[in-house]
Amino acid sequence: MKTALVIMAAGIGSRFGGGIKQLAPVGMNGEIIMDYSIHDAIEAGFDKIVFIIRRDIEEAFREAIGSRIEKICEKLGVEIAYAYQEREALPEGVSCPKDRTKPWGTGQAVLACRKVLHEPFAVINADDYYGKEAFVKVHDFLTQYSAEKPNAYCMAGFILKNTLSENGAVTRGICETNENGYLTAVHETSGIVKTAEGAAVEADGVLASIDADSCVSMNMWGLTPEFMELLQTGFEEFFKKHSEAELLKAEYLLPGCIDELIQKGQVSVRVLESHDKWFGVTYKEDKEFVVKSFEQLIKNGVYGERLFGEV
Repeated sequence: MKTALVIMAAGIGSRFGGGIKQLAPVGMNGEIIMDYSIHDAIEAGFDKIVFIIRRDIEEAFREAIGSRIEKICEKLGVEIAYAYQEREALPEGVSCPKDRTKPWGTGQAVLACRKVLHEPFAVINADDYYGKEAFVKVHDFLTQYSAEKPNAYCMAGFILKNTLSENGAVTRGICETNENGYLTAVHETSGIVKTAEGAAVEADGVLASIDADSCVSMNMWGLTPEFMELLQTGFEEFFKKHSEAELLKAEYLLPGCIDELIQKGQVSVRVLESHDKWFGVTYKEDKEFVVKSFEQLIKNGVYGERLFGEV
């Protein structure tokens, strides 16, 4: 069965010195984080890659990764497609507020793939390293896709302490699961910082301890083609729920959409635990840690010095 990897690469990192953080080189030969995700996905069995980008970063994106990855994927028989997240891509009858300056969040980003996705797919962030275990587990789940169960999804669950930055607070989706390992709720929690004891939530200068072994969502989902209909309906409802003033900054976020569907009993989401250490470039200072982490992974034999040499 064909399976696709959708990479959300439309965002520009405001906390990363104003640059395009997805394109920062971190590997020994100038590889970026996305290269490792694509490598791990292909190794796990994914045979289609969909890049979600914005048209204003298209030239830089193609120069840094698109053209190169297209050549690699052509040799490996992996399909490549592009989708464009645009602020003006709205439901029928909805107009974009004139002072709105950016697109509408990760939910709208995935919706931009509607015309190019016809198979089960995984969704990831472009600037996150997830490790190999999660790709294998999500791919294996997706290959069990059945038309009789179109609303059965999965999510890679990471351990909170394995996802924290040394350089500042982060936002994580703290997950609740039932006894059968299914997601029951996702709580977007901001201001999470690493502490000597583990982790804490910072609010108004006060730290409140939080379980460092909590399961968190890092926006790695396994979804079905039918999800697009639910996502579209949710996007239409999003505009009905918000006032004109709120729509200047409100975002239609993928975790929130899925959580709402869970609460309505419309979908199920199996949580697939990964014990790999997640890392990413949230802050500019994170880059040095990420570079050293990849150096260590290569020394440990997880990757070869030439990334796609052994795929």
